[in-house]
Amino acid sequence: MDLKEKLVSSFIVFEDQADVDTYVHNVRNDAIKIFEAKGFPTKKEEAWKYTSLNKLLKEDYSVFPKQESTIDYNDIKKYFIHNIDSYKIVFIDGKYSSHLSQTTHDGIDVCLMSSALSKPKYRLVIENYFNKAAEKDSLTSLNTAFSQEGAYIHIPKNKLVEKPIQIIHLSTGNESATMLQPRNLVVVDENSHVQIIERHQSLTDNAVLTNSVTEIFANKRAIVDYYKIQNDNANASLIDNTFIKQKRESVASVHTFAFGGKLTRNNLNFYQEGERINSILKGVTIIGNKQHVDHNTLVHHIEPNCESHQDYKGIFAENSTGVFNGKIIVEKEAQKTNAFQANNNILVSDKASINTKPQLEIFADDVKCSHGCTIGQLDESAMFYMRSRGIPEKEAKALLMYAFSNNVLSSVKIPEIKQRITKIIANKLGVNIGFDL
Repeated sequence: MDLKEKLVSSFIVFEDQADVDTYVHNVRNDAIKIFEAKGFPTKKEEAWKYTSLNKLLKEDYSVFPKQESTIDYNDIKKYFIHNIDSYKIVFIDGKYSSHLSQTTHDGIDVCLMSSALSKPKYRLVIENYFNKAAEKDSLTSLNTAFSQEGAYIHIPKNKLVEKPIQIIHLSTGNESATMLQPRNLVVVDENSHVQIIERHQSLTDNAVLTNSVTEIFANKRAIVDYYKIQNDNANASLIDNTFIKQKRESVASVHTFAFGGKLTRNNLNFYQEGERINSILKGVTIIGNKQHVDHNTLVHHIEPNCESHQDYKGIFAENSTGVFNGKIIVEKEAQKTNAFQANNNILVSDKASINTKPQLEIFADDVKCSHGCTIGQLDESAMFYMRSRGIPEKEAKALLMYAFSNNVLSSVKIPEIKQRITKIIANKLGVNIGFDL
């Protein structure tokens, strides 16, 4: 039995045991039919032309991992941004861990998807938002079919959330191979502001495949800052599907830092449904060995007088492979759009490769839109200058690569995240950069 057949047959057992209302049952049943019809994506599809899942799908994954192990906070403390006060939502092998989490109902809802999907008090929000932004592609539909646990965050009107919210998904490796499908729903109402940090982390070298879906709704004049830290173990793979719908005058930004894992695919989709919206997509990728990172982005400009800004930096060493496929769509009604997209890459090794494809589809005539990509190596004249000033070659290379990615880091609004990413970059480059931000 292949993985597709295993998942489809497992759905009947899962759905019979799931504690959700009729509305969600119907959504799930429709979703599994889509996945059954489409199956897993292949390289024959244009959007997956440079990313193959074939090797990942050969593993015999446990679809329903065993119950969580006892994990001490000190054992996983390093995976948190622990020097800031924050709300924490922690999951172990797909199950909520109450003793590691710190949630609240103090004016905001930071709780569990399982509660939101089953309790009547959340029904109105679920019916208005759950699965309303997600596309009906095969992997998103697979997640929808098995959606049960993840983070549910609802920020009411006129609320400034004073502490960031950290979402941590941990995999214990109790099974030889595990498949996880977390589902997050974030609803930020009018005039509210929230900062969210998300991380998926395997605690062993056993194979893990995570198919994650996050839906984010930024209502009128809402501000959402979302940070994804992807620095997992060598046998962990992540397919991250994030869908963001924005209303008038909202600002939504997503920073993606991809440093680790076997295969990482980020599907990031923004839909602008109102005027004077700003969408910000930024990322830094630094990988080596045989790692593979694929960024697939979409910004859909539907209304006039809106902006979007995309800036992705990639540094690829050894036999690593990078992919960037970025699309901007500007509808006929979206006049006065200002859209920018850049993808800049450095190949440190002759064996590393990057496939990049920036795209513009413009149907309006009064817009400012630009896109571009670069692929190159380190500036030899800059290297010579630094070496002539007594800086060793290794440190000189590291400083140049850090400077290359720094304009993405400069837009991070949480200093502790900036410091953590700086340390990770230094570790990836094998040096001590020797300064704080």
